[in-house]
Amino acid sequence: MQYTVVERELELRLVLSPERSIPVPARLSYRSDDPYAVHIAFHITSQTPVTWTFARELLVEGVFRPSGHGDVRVWPVKADGRGVVLVALSSPDGDALLEAPLAQVSAWLERTLRVVPAGTEGGQLGIDDALDELLAR
Repeated sequence: MQYTVVERELELRLVLSPERSIPVPARLSYRSDDPYAVHIAFHITSQTPVTWTFARELLVEGVFRPSGHGDVRVWPVKADGRGVVLVALSSPDGDALLEAPLAQVSAWLERTLRVVPAGTEGGQLGIDDALDELLAR
C-alpha cells in the first residue's frame, strides 16, 4: 500500500526559564498510513533521537487555542512580537517546554491536511473496506 510522508525539519527552543532557552533541532513527521498521529523527533543528529507521538488533532487545535491535557499540551502565544506554539511534554523521565515557530508548524499542518483532510482519517486505514469484505462472507 502506498502512503505519503510529510516532514519538516525546524529548530525548536527548549525553554529553561522565562529568560533562557536553547535551540533543539527537530523533525515533524506525518504519515498517511498512520493518519491520526503526528511525530516529533528531537536530537535528530544523535544516534538515538527522542520521538514523541500524539494526535494530529491536538496540534491542529493547539495552533489556535489551548489544547490537550496530561502528557502533551499545546497552546499559542506571542513571544517577542511573533507567534509561537508552546508544547509541554511530561513523562516519568521529566518535563519539557518547547517553543515552535507558529508559521512553520501551521504550514506543515496544512500540508498534512491536504494529504489527509480532517475527518477522513478512518478511510485511510482501510477499515471500512476490510469490514465490508468481512461482512460479505
